[in-house]
Amino acid sequence: MNKTKILIIEDDEPIADLLSYGLNAEGFQTCIATSGAAGLRHLDQFKPNLLLLDWMLPDCSGLDLCKMVTEKYNIPILMITAKSDITDKVLGLEFGADDYITKPFDVREIVARIRTILRRLDHLAKPSEQVAEDDKKVIQVNHLTIIRDERLVKKEGKTVELTPKEFDLLITLIDSRGKIYRRSELLDLVWGYDFAGDTRTVDTHIQRLRKKLNAGDLIKTVFGVGYKFEKQEE
Repeated sequence: MNKTKILIIEDDEPIADLLSYGLNAEGFQTCIATSGAAGLRHLDQFKPNLLLLDWMLPDCSGLDLCKMVTEKYNIPILMITAKSDITDKVLGLEFGADDYITKPFDVREIVARIRTILRRLDHLAKPSEQVAEDDKKVIQVNHLTIIRDERLVKKEGKTVELTPKEFDLLITLIDSRGKIYRRSELLDLVWGYDFAGDTRTVDTHIQRLRKKLNAGDLIKTVFGVGYKFEKQEE
């Protein structure tokens, strides 16, 4: 059985070694990079399932690197930083991070958060029982084609680069076409109940989805309530 691979981008070598040791003991396979440039190289070579990313790196901002990674790769990111201000936390999450933890931390909490992220992604990869059999793997809606297993979206045949959270939000809406979701519900389903941000995060991601997918006529705002994915007429 293949181990889940975790890439650790952390310039503090003792912390990186501690994380690697603790994660290896829990059955994960790890790789360490001590700079942003090295981290980008390892993303292609190591092909991790999840990224542990330090906010402060010697050659770039972890926030900038987070944005770069989410624009190119479909990989969940757990940010680790000494910053504790809630504004910084929200900023990191809105740039594409899946979760956020501050130093000092307990490795057991890191492990728990990693497993929570992976479980949530696994759940979103499996269509709900209400989804029709022919919609489970490939979903065709107007000009959009969504290939669930590959976490791939195409617009008029051309691949559209979505961040992991944008894809998860799209799948959540599309699996229950016609259902109105409150912003708080989408936060719980896509970001998790312990998410540190607020409902503006949902609004920001909806705006990005509409722009990237040209889907303003499909992703509807229900004023005073939330959002829904338009149900197609039979």
